[in-house]
Amino acid sequence: MPDVDINEQTLNDDAIDPAAHGTGHQPALTGCPWHDVNEMLQAAGLRPTRQRMALGWLLFGKGARHLTAEMLYEEATLAKVPVSLATVYNTLNQLTDAGLLRQVSVDGTKTYFDTNVTAHHHFYLENNHELVDIPDPHLVLNRMPDVPEGYEIARVDMVVRLRKKR
Repeated sequence: MPDVDINEQTLNDDAIDPAAHGTGHQPALTGCPWHDVNEMLQAAGLRPTRQRMALGWLLFGKGARHLTAEMLYEEATLAKVPVSLATVYNTLNQLTDAGLLRQVSVDGTKTYFDTNVTAHHHFYLENNHELVDIPDPHLVLNRMPDVPEGYEIARVDMVVRLRKKR
């Protein structure tokens, strides 16, 4: 992970209504990825099928990370997990809907799935196409926009795009 230095920032989750963060929380892990994935799936109301278990093991067995469906499919293929790209997408979407993953879109063309579902923001490293957590938990958002009638803020995703200096 690249070293990223954050000095005085103007965006902070503390200024946002806590309800706007959603209810994301990190699952309690025991150290046995297979057992942990089984428990996570069942706690989220998902049946622990072989494919979900295998993909969950690949996703959650290596700690907090950011993956695209294609990256997970490639890992599954290398691990000899017999799964289609469509199944990978379906599983990622099911895990996201269940609150076990957080979806982060970059440019509207690339979607990452984050195993860290707590409220946090990201740097997007344009040169490597890599998503990195912003380590500062005290970013301040000075003012939220007015929300149209009948809507509420579900969560705020900030993606700060970085590139190498020229």
